[in-house]
Amino acid sequence: MAGFKGGWLGKILRINLSTGRVSVQGIDEHYAMKFIGGRGFAVEILWNEVKGVDPLSPDNKFIVATGPLTGLFLPSSGKVVVAAKSPLTYGYGDGNIGSMISARLKMAGYDAIVVEGRASKPSYIYIDSETIKIFGARDLWGRGAIETDVILRERHGDSVGTLVIGPAGENLVRFATTISEFGRAGGRPGMGAVMGSKNLKAIVVDGWKDIPVAYPDKLSELMYEAIKKLKESPQYDFWVRQGTMATIEWSQTNCVLPAFNFSEGVFEQYDKISGETMEKFYKVFRKGCFSCPMPCGNISKNKTGKYPGTWAELDYENVGMLGSNLGIGDMNAVIKLNLLADDLGLDTISAGGVIGFAIEAFKRGILPRELVGNVKLEWGDDSTVIQLMEMIAYRKGLGDLLAEGTRKVAEKLGGEAHKIAMHVKGLEISAYDCHTAPGMALAYGTSPIGAHHKDAWFIAWELKMGRDVVSREKVRKLIEMQRIRGGLFETFTVCRLPWIELGFPLNYYEKFFEAVTGIKATLNEFYEVADRIYNLMRAYWIREYTLMGVKWSRQMDYPPGKWFEEPTTKGPLAGSKINREVYDKLLSWYYEERGWDEDGVPRKSTLAKYGLSEVAAELEKHLKLTP
Repeated sequence: MAGFKGGWLGKILRINLSTGRVSVQGIDEHYAMKFIGGRGFAVEILWNEVKGVDPLSPDNKFIVATGPLTGLFLPSSGKVVVAAKSPLTYGYGDGNIGSMISARLKMAGYDAIVVEGRASKPSYIYIDSETIKIFGARDLWGRGAIETDVILRERHGDSVGTLVIGPAGENLVRFATTISEFGRAGGRPGMGAVMGSKNLKAIVVDGWKDIPVAYPDKLSELMYEAIKKLKESPQYDFWVRQGTMATIEWSQTNCVLPAFNFSEGVFEQYDKISGETMEKFYKVFRKGCFSCPMPCGNISKNKTGKYPGTWAELDYENVGMLGSNLGIGDMNAVIKLNLLADDLGLDTISAGGVIGFAIEAFKRGILPRELVGNVKLEWGDDSTVIQLMEMIAYRKGLGDLLAEGTRKVAEKLGGEAHKIAMHVKGLEISAYDCHTAPGMALAYGTSPIGAHHKDAWFIAWELKMGRDVVSREKVRKLIEMQRIRGGLFETFTVCRLPWIELGFPLNYYEKFFEAVTGIKATLNEFYEVADRIYNLMRAYWIREYTLMGVKWSRQMDYPPGKWFEEPTTKGPLAGSKINREVYDKLLSWYYEERGWDEDGVPRKSTLAKYGLSEVAAELEKHLKLTP
């Protein structure tokens, strides 16, 4: 597309599986700068094209979107966003995934893929720099995600980028995820189920063309400078040894490690599933994404003991949710559970969340025996968790109910179930207990996809500022982090870990952007784009819920009752819980800082400020906006 010096290709590929029609949508520089890429492109498409539809119907659209920095030789640029209307939350859903599909898609000549309709039979899409083909996938349907990836690489070459689903996606488990490269996962709010609903087993991309860059010499200079800076970080060696797994010990020390369905913030057996234990006894090699100078993939293997020979890629979230949150203090078991989740195509966080909820609900007498059947629901019983994960993926017995997600299970059970259902807006909470952290609870409450840490891992900042601090400054810092993590990184689309973990300066991204695109822009300009996208994501939620007959209110942004009503009983901060009035004050300040009304609905003037007046006009068809 004329007008781009580099970074963007100016093309969005559209594939309709119902008709087999393939088309290319051009985009111009104005559109690109308004939404940048990644989730910016995704939410713009969903807002305009996916309105009031069943997320598992052919009318939903599955989007794979890159950004202007994706796939280039700069630090950690191998990320891609997958998005759709979520079958788990019924709002905006997305996730990012570190995979070669990011670079290969750009090399094929496209900024994004939009998959529409539904194939009449199991299929997969193949894309390279010259062709787009839709192949039958009956021989792949029913196979695990890992086996499917192996077969596709044997067919199309080991250097391809892949995005596949397992049986959970095929069977429309509402928290089924997409899998790539044998254990990379993305799309927690059911992106795998959306692929499954379209009879789409996989997307394979093998682009080979150069990605245009405005100033290649300058980019090369910046790349070497950045890599040198990262490797000189005092934390570098420790990071590549343990990656995010070091957070197990950190969370235990700070009383935020989830245990027993987020009832506690400490776990007595944490040391058996810690980063140190992994490094000493289980890790066999490290793996990184495309163009990553600080690989964090901890490929770990059971060498002796239970489940010998089993391997999986470990990180903090999956170990916390399938380990301590379920009362499991055995690394052999946690590795087994991670491998199983990846192969089935289940999100590890939501799987650990809904199973933890089921165990607690059964023990409290909320989940009746007739729904449980012969399943033994006990804390720390990995054999039961294996059984339940398989039942969920194939929708058998109790698993058919749990496959709907924690919120829907709680609604079915009624009574007090909602208080121990650990989710926000239907998305299960990721691995930080917030009895002692109201700011992190607010980050979960205001995350634009439901309770996820990706947009604002605020917990470390909150501990520095003080857990008990109740101030606008705390709220402003949270919004700043959302602008950076959920805005800048999710639109550029590159990994946030160089900045978070090794202190890589943010101003380098201004330099990268100019070298790649030829456009000089400041961080503040990117933050304005982030605010535009956050307002559009919020508007999408409100419109879709209103169309379902659900009145939007501030209660949508509240964490579960357990954190307010049931204090912890263990650890140095035993007796802690969130003060509801404090949370309410923080939430009101958040709305004021965002320019939203007291129910969290963007004001008409706020939408106009970010160039979204047409969004305000659409919303006003469904509810009255505050000026």
